[in-house]
Amino acid sequence: MDDDVVVVGGGAAGLSGAVTLARSLRSVLVVDAGEPRNGPADGVHNYLGREGIAPAELYAAGRAEAEAYGVEFTRARVTALAPGFRVTLDDGRTVSARKLLVTTGLTDELPDVPGLAERWGRDVLHCPYCHGYEVRGRKIGVLTSPGGSGMHQALLFSQLSEDVTVFLHTGAEPTADEWEQLAARGIDVVDGEVSGLEVTADRLTGVRLASGRVVARDALVVAPRFTANAGVLAGLGLVAEPVEMNGRVMGHQVPAAPTGATSVPGVYVAGNVADVSAQVIVSAAAGMRAGAMINAELVMEETRAAVERRRVLSAASGSERHTALTGDRAHGV
Repeated sequence: MDDDVVVVGGGAAGLSGAVTLARSLRSVLVVDAGEPRNGPADGVHNYLGREGIAPAELYAAGRAEAEAYGVEFTRARVTALAPGFRVTLDDGRTVSARKLLVTTGLTDELPDVPGLAERWGRDVLHCPYCHGYEVRGRKIGVLTSPGGSGMHQALLFSQLSEDVTVFLHTGAEPTADEWEQLAARGIDVVDGEVSGLEVTADRLTGVRLASGRVVARDALVVAPRFTANAGVLAGLGLVAEPVEMNGRVMGHQVPAAPTGATSVPGVYVAGNVADVSAQVIVSAAAGMRAGAMINAELVMEETRAAVERRRVLSAASGSERHTALTGDRAHGV
């Protein structure tokens, strides 16, 4: 075995798990492709003690902490995981470990509207708790889509601004209850499909409809499909499963116990690959817990091995003592 644990992914969950393991004197290798999900965002929010820190700065600090405890890093992409905890990298190397912690995150699958991807994480948003405060009091649009959570998002963002507009786009017609809720919160509704965004000086200024009409907006809220980056786990027999929220499938995640343990012994997951709703601080906490559970599992395995060795030695020692006593008696001692 090359290491006690190989951590796949160097985001909040992976770094936190690596630090926890290294502080328990475990040898840890972190394999990271360097493509964090929140890379486009200006800052990380609701992270106690690190409010507003740039994602790159947070991860650089995390890597420095991990390296100070002896964690090793390699910049590579994992192409396959195989039984025996063998990890194949895209540079041709293969490493192995006693346990695996997979923290590969998720992919945000955005609605098919031109311009959304380019502004994702900036003024195209999805979470009121991640970036809502930064657009408080501004003109906010909410884009609905089939099976999306646009109505729920509209209600949440109406807490942050009195100027919220729902774009029905390709989403379902609001129910009678939803119409009443929208009216009660003072939320406008615009019918018709959205064809693109209006941008001025690298800032969102409006939402363009297929009819040609442009509705002035400073931010646009969308509902992505959250898909766990779980492809490499297929080699171990693990696949992502649908997860629902408010009666709709919001994405896919890998099933795991609260400890991060999967159905494959010795393989743990943490962060968005196992919880599509987890914010950065939640992912970090999940990584820490998974790291602690992995160390505890290793301790118990090592303890069982130590007990077995002790029994073998004790049995051998007892046999030698018995032989010696028999020999003494034979010589009349």
